[in-house]
Amino acid sequence: MSRKIAAVIGSVLLLSGGWLSLSGLTLPFALVPLLWIASTCDASRRAWWRMFGWAALTFALWNVATIWWIWYATPVGPVAATLASTTLNMIAFMLYFTVSKKGPKALAYTTLVAAWIATEYWYTAGEFSWPWLILGNGFSHDVWAVQWYEYTGVFGGSLWVLLCNILFFEAWQARRSVRRWVAATCMLLVPIAVSLGIWGSWEQPDEGTARVTIVQPNVDCYDKFHSDAARQERNIVDLLADVPADAQFVLLPETALPGYYWEPAIRGAFLDELVDTLRRRIPGALLITGANTLRHYNAGMQSRTARAYSDHRGYYDIFNSALGLDSAGHRLVHHKGRLVIGVEKTPMPWLFEMLEFLVIDLGGTLGQIGVGSHGTAFTHDGITTGPAICYEGLYGDFYGGFVRRGAQFMAIISNDGWWGDTPGYRHLFTISRLRAIEHRRAIARSANTGRSGFISARGDIGATLGWEARGTLSAAVPLNSRMTFYTRYGDYIGRIAEYLLLLSILYYIAYRVKKRNYLVQ
Repeated sequence: MSRKIAAVIGSVLLLSGGWLSLSGLTLPFALVPLLWIASTCDASRRAWWRMFGWAALTFALWNVATIWWIWYATPVGPVAATLASTTLNMIAFMLYFTVSKKGPKALAYTTLVAAWIATEYWYTAGEFSWPWLILGNGFSHDVWAVQWYEYTGVFGGSLWVLLCNILFFEAWQARRSVRRWVAATCMLLVPIAVSLGIWGSWEQPDEGTARVTIVQPNVDCYDKFHSDAARQERNIVDLLADVPADAQFVLLPETALPGYYWEPAIRGAFLDELVDTLRRRIPGALLITGANTLRHYNAGMQSRTARAYSDHRGYYDIFNSALGLDSAGHRLVHHKGRLVIGVEKTPMPWLFEMLEFLVIDLGGTLGQIGVGSHGTAFTHDGITTGPAICYEGLYGDFYGGFVRRGAQFMAIISNDGWWGDTPGYRHLFTISRLRAIEHRRAIARSANTGRSGFISARGDIGATLGWEARGTLSAAVPLNSRMTFYTRYGDYIGRIAEYLLLLSILYYIAYRVKKRNYLVQ
């Protein structure tokens, strides 16, 4: 019993480092202790339930160790995320365990890889969408080791981790087999060597630069939607005074503008003041800022996310939006297309309505808000950028939609202060490094507080503003119009895994039926 408890703790520690501002290079060995526990169990029903308990404990503790900070924003958040994430991990691992006890070993390992990656893919596409703990995201502090993400995305990282764990477990089981140790070592080191080769040889295309200034207002998130709007507006105008006159793009964070703005006109006294400020001080700039926008629908024409007016005169949607404003008064708009579960999106309305008292208002609006259909690129002065909003930076394929629509660099706007000075905002920033590699687009990132800064297309971090810092940063951001293999084909590894999982299950069923019939004869 004590050895198994130690194995569970070992797996949790090895799994967690990449999400706690440490290295993710422990991940290729992280499941070995859990695989060892599985190997000690027999094929009985009682052993199946014991393994279920050990696996559930491991994955639940992994979640607790890495996402506890969500509690600062919403008490129900870490509970719901842990339940959803652990359930999907358990589906994958217990499918493997079942097949390993009653089917061929190769089929069991194939099932483990296919099921794990397929369930990770469901994180990005399912009703409960929480891609934080995709194994490939654990290398955000080790970008030199995963430069090949431009071909595979983070699911390639998950595939690498799973294959390494299987081979190292097999080598450990047959400790004297040199061949198995060589195979495991090659599986670990060859992708790193390939990455280092790309790391050393990759060059930024010579397509010019964009002069970008990022603004970090440092407004308390919990006071923002209930405090003096005029004071927030003055804070923004004062910071714009520090922006160089030749800036081409100026970034303000998610929901930086207080209040609500009706579409399609998107008018307001403060917007007019911002346009006047641009005209007087930064005439060549496009100001990209977060705002809450509203859209009206007549009865019968409403979207599935619309809510009714209290006086029954129709329906309206609330969008978490990125606005683009220039000195001529033109308006560009992108609606956030990947929403935070339980705050901006209600996957099971009956459940979340009962739990509403546990949820803190994140972004000024509680419950289901309007959903953007894709990433909308903004073009200004002959340069196109993608204004991704916060949570959208967790979705490699969706993020690639901005690039497929012409983005030559990415402008991420975020509001990271909900979780306090914890690993949450730090990891959200470093995950952007993986997006930079996947699509080879430099990033300018503006956060309300937390970490604003610049990231190169190779994933290198440039100048940044840290926790509770107020100010601006300016840089010449390199442009790129070329699309990577991953940008073109998206999460193809996740889609392949779904089909491979289905085939593995069908093969296992056929194998068991054939074996049972043979025994009967």
